[in-house]
Amino acid sequence: MTFFPQSSQSTSIMLPVLKLFLIPVGGGIPAGVLLASTKGLAWPITTGLYLVSDMVLALAFEPILRLLTALGRRVPFLGRFSAKLKAATARSVAHYSGTGAGPLSLVMIAFGVDPMTGRATALAAGHGFLTGWAFAIAGDMLYFAVIALTTLHLNSYFQDPNTTMLVVLGAMFGVPILVRHFRSPQGVTS
Repeated sequence: MTFFPQSSQSTSIMLPVLKLFLIPVGGGIPAGVLLASTKGLAWPITTGLYLVSDMVLALAFEPILRLLTALGRRVPFLGRFSAKLKAATARSVAHYSGTGAGPLSLVMIAFGVDPMTGRATALAAGHGFLTGWAFAIAGDMLYFAVIALTTLHLNSYFQDPNTTMLVVLGAMFGVPILVRHFRSPQGVTS
């Protein structure tokens, strides 16, 4: 495996991996990591492609977030929805940091939930575009590292990409549910 793929092949190899990383929910990370590994892309390039997908997300989501924020001030229904979202976000922040939404808390929200929630929380805490997305992307890159390493490690055991993806996807969706179940008082989910 070389660090840089041949330039004639690089686009044909990297573009499908990037497209998989752009899938907002589900198997984009494990599928992209396995495809990159199969095609011989080095891990720094694969990680860079995931970073590019996060930057695309930032550019696509920020205008929507700003529009919803502006409309929330003028449309009563959206204002109430925004207030409920802020209350839910405050509860999420409490799980990570107690009462404050400092930088580490914002990174952990993006890691534990998703980068859009991390950015929305950063905006609610008063962070602008660059710092807000920096926190959200940092958390999402940590999440990517965990999922990518898990995927590659499991694939060395299963040696079947489909089985590996199913196991990783099951863990991605199942582990947070189990953690919430066991962390809640007397096993009752809230």
